[in-house]
Amino acid sequence: MNKATISGFSRWQYAIAALLLLLIEIAIALFVHDRFVRPYMGDVLVVILIYSSIKSVKPTLPWRSTAIAVLLFAFAIEGLQYIKLVSLLGLQHNRLARTNIGTDFAWADMWCYLAGIALVWWIEFRKESSFRRIE
Repeated sequence: MNKATISGFSRWQYAIAALLLLLIEIAIALFVHDRFVRPYMGDVLVVILIYSSIKSVKPTLPWRSTAIAVLLFAFAIEGLQYIKLVSLLGLQHNRLARTNIGTDFAWADMWCYLAGIALVWWIEFRKESSFRRIE
């Protein structure tokens, strides 16, 4: 088996997934102003987007440790929101900083990140298991 497909997906499959997720995230940000999709589904999808982006660049990274690293990164960003980093840096009027770092800590976001990584874990585990049966 090719090292680039060790998790079962190729670099291009991850890249296509990342691109589609990015487009969905942009559409949500621009056009969805509700109380479920934007605040919750967007957070579920963003960790999958980050994971897919990383794996599209380096598909040989072990999927489990990559998924955990992405989850810890998302938790860290949420932690920065908890300490109000944007305000501490005087960037509260900078739209880019507010969008990328965020401004409001929420425990629900942590659960959404966990749900997104659980979905990644489930997909990768199933794909890995199907490869084992074929070998």
